[in-house]
Amino acid sequence: MVKNYLEILFDNETLGTKRLILRKATKGDAHDMLEYASDEETVRYLDWAGAKTIDEALEGIITFHWSQPGIWAIELRENSKCIGAISINVEPDHDKCSFGYVLNRNYWNKGYMTEALGAVLSLCFEKLELNRVEAIHYVGNEASGKVMEKNHMAFEGISIHGVKIKGVFRDVVRYGIIKEHWNSLYSK
Repeated sequence: MVKNYLEILFDNETLGTKRLILRKATKGDAHDMLEYASDEETVRYLDWAGAKTIDEALEGIITFHWSQPGIWAIELRENSKCIGAISINVEPDHDKCSFGYVLNRNYWNKGYMTEALGAVLSLCFEKLELNRVEAIHYVGNEASGKVMEKNHMAFEGISIHGVKIKGVFRDVVRYGIIKEHWNSLYSK
């Protein structure tokens, strides 16, 4: 892995795809964030409680989105609406990272998260030069696993009652992809 990963993340605070701009959240995103963060179905499988007020949405932007590089708001190019977020957590000692994401329920099943994750995976393997990217979802949230599969991540197993989220034990489904596999799919 490239040792100056923080510099690379700061240099890539904006990523683009055909339909999306991944960028740092702004205070102006608070209303859009509140729209998805207050939807119990959207945050059902997250360890984040969401936001119920505009002040809580602003607090989320300030304390989470602005806390470190590698956290992007997901904006639609067509209308500049913030529809979610995606983030990575780099583990430099292991040349790997994990990621998490959330998407406004009104934009599910349109390929947006698959597109956003593809951009982030490209950054992880091509610029950060990581060896592995991994993620989890919980049983019951199979749509999240489908996003990972569409980005060529491999199912690696299930941990029974692996976490307790909002008072409920959840079975944890694990996915991963390594640089060698990524390169075999996307090398030029």
